[in-house]
Amino acid sequence: MARSGRRASQAITIQTVAERAGVSAMTVSNVLNNSPRVRDSTREVVMAAVRELNYIPNMAARSLASASATRIGLLYRNIENAFLSSILVGALDATSRLGAQLLLRPLESGDPKEIAQQMQGLVENGAHAILIVPPYCEVANRHGLTRDFPVPVVAMSPGGDLPGDHCVRIDDFGAARDMTAYLIGLGHRAIGFIRGGAGHLIHRTRCEGYQAALRDAGLPIRPDLIVSGDMSFESGLVAGAMLLDMPDRPTAIFASNDDMAAAIVSLAHRRGLDVPRDLSVAGFDDTPIAVKIWPSLTTVKHPGKQISAQAATLAVALARGGDAAVRVNDYLAHELVVRESVAPVTTI
Repeated sequence: MARSGRRASQAITIQTVAERAGVSAMTVSNVLNNSPRVRDSTREVVMAAVRELNYIPNMAARSLASASATRIGLLYRNIENAFLSSILVGALDATSRLGAQLLLRPLESGDPKEIAQQMQGLVENGAHAILIVPPYCEVANRHGLTRDFPVPVVAMSPGGDLPGDHCVRIDDFGAARDMTAYLIGLGHRAIGFIRGGAGHLIHRTRCEGYQAALRDAGLPIRPDLIVSGDMSFESGLVAGAMLLDMPDRPTAIFASNDDMAAAIVSLAHRRGLDVPRDLSVAGFDDTPIAVKIWPSLTTVKHPGKQISAQAATLAVALARGGDAAVRVNDYLAHELVVRESVAPVTTI
């Protein structure tokens, strides 16, 4: 009987590939699961061994094994919010693609004790890494809940830097500065700004970006043009009324999210103001409401789905043996989406 020039693929295991490549079995698994935490040089060596040994992994078995071995916890709030819904979808897509299981736990408040209890509950249910949305990831960091936690924790879309934590986010400061600079470039000098909820880092970082753009243009920072909301449509109505009731009202209003910006557009219509001829309005996030209102909303595109998918991919890699001690702070690009709600300033 003629002997085959290669060993039968059924006799080859991940351990065999690992020995040929001179790496651990976990590293081989990470390469086969497309983990982003593997060096390119290591990936090339492993794949060369796979080809030399004619290793054909059982994809169905790999998926079942990794699903039972890898569980990622997700702490979330109010998934009816469009931005947070996109975060949930991104995390589900990524964990499904990587053969991991997603465990969900809702949070009712920003109480650090509740956050700590839910984090621990996820670990007790088998989570090997945890994803947290804002503002809870910010609260957890501020109160030291992620420090020395038994499994890796990845913050999704925090509004600013979280020292010591893994984060996937955009540059909120830079995005707000860019939008404000765009409005200034259209001739607007009196630009109202509606801050996000006081419990969010964006309450500070997006406002600082707005102020930086004013300083860059040599414009004064007017405290009377800065009001606060809580990210809801209703709070946008209240904040917008404060700005539009001013004797010398702003010619443009930039809100920290699309829901509050949509409220400004609605309020302007009620008062007989034409948007954008009489008042330009800009938002943040590019959620579905931005194109459901008239005129459609100029806004900052905040890629929530991509952020959560990348964060979930990182969490799976860390759960499967990545170096959790090496802090990851990944930035995704933002962009200005210009629509009909903004126009050059007109003389009133």
